[in-house]
Amino acid sequence: MNNKINNYLILNYSKVLLNAILIAFCLGLILNLFEEVEFFKNSGESLFLPIILTLSYIPNLIFINLMPFIIFISSMWFFISIKQNNELLTLKVFGYSNAKIIALIGSLSFVCGLMILVVINPVTSNMVKYYEKTKSNYSKDTDHLVTINRNGVWIKETKGENLYIINADRLEKNNLIDVSINVISNENIIKERVEAEKANISLNTWNIKNPKIFNFDKEGNITIEEKENIEFISFYNVKKLNNLFKNLDTISFIELLAENKNLIIRGYEKTTISEKINSFFALPFFLTLMTVLAAIFTMNNKNSNNINYFMIAVLTCAIIYYMKDLSVALGKSDRISPEISVWIPIIIIGLINSIGLLQINEK
Repeated sequence: MNNKINNYLILNYSKVLLNAILIAFCLGLILNLFEEVEFFKNSGESLFLPIILTLSYIPNLIFINLMPFIIFISSMWFFISIKQNNELLTLKVFGYSNAKIIALIGSLSFVCGLMILVVINPVTSNMVKYYEKTKSNYSKDTDHLVTINRNGVWIKETKGENLYIINADRLEKNNLIDVSINVISNENIIKERVEAEKANISLNTWNIKNPKIFNFDKEGNITIEEKENIEFISFYNVKKLNNLFKNLDTISFIELLAENKNLIIRGYEKTTISEKINSFFALPFFLTLMTVLAAIFTMNNKNSNNINYFMIAVLTCAIIYYMKDLSVALGKSDRISPEISVWIPIIIIGLINSIGLLQINEK
């Protein structure tokens, strides 16, 4: 009998969760599609491409960023339904306490979080990678491009009639290490190459120390010149490069764990990677706690007015969202550790849940 009841509860909760995900997906599809159509309005592309890009972008937004709030609303919806249909009283007759029901649904949310990390996230990260790669091909700012691969950092800039191809082994704090700058004419002929062990790029005016300058004339002769210091004006500085590196949505949870050392060598900030890994680890716990919080609001509330429940859901989601945002901001400003900033909202919600669960157990 218990297995049948468990299966009944799991099936009904899964249906509610699936409906909530589909509603969120449709809303995201409509809202983001307008943005993509606006982006491609002068490109001559059909509506098909904006739709494909929207379908590539929305899953990551829903399953990684918005899932805690979707879980919260779904859980409230589920607990309200069994409460208003008097199923809660029936379940208690069969020995199901409030705590037992919450534990079952909370465990399902935890498993959902694990599935997102292991099964869904590798797919959504590749979809985001396709989204960014495709959209960058249509970017108006094609004179300035950056890419990161196993061969290091690559930067393309166009200034006047010259093309500048910049390659560095890695980004280390404010410096590009083992950097080379190739100056190519509009006739695709290399005019000059600058090689240096280090270039300080804290500003747009780079400071290159002890460079070797190779000059190529039209006859193919090469002259080498060594200087103590030269300046190179670039579109990029360390802040812009770090902002590009911070987008880790294109890298899955499994890849982050396996390749985090290589990513740091290639220029990603160690704290940014650590923060992202911790946010992934925190996701199943976050989903579980949001489920418990939804149960506390519904089971402790004698008022069955759906409007009140709706207002509670909206207000709670807003408070938790801004609490997360504030915690992340404190981490980025170095007032607290970025890793700890991920767990602070979860710890606070956990403490609130522990008080609420005591009240539910008393009932």
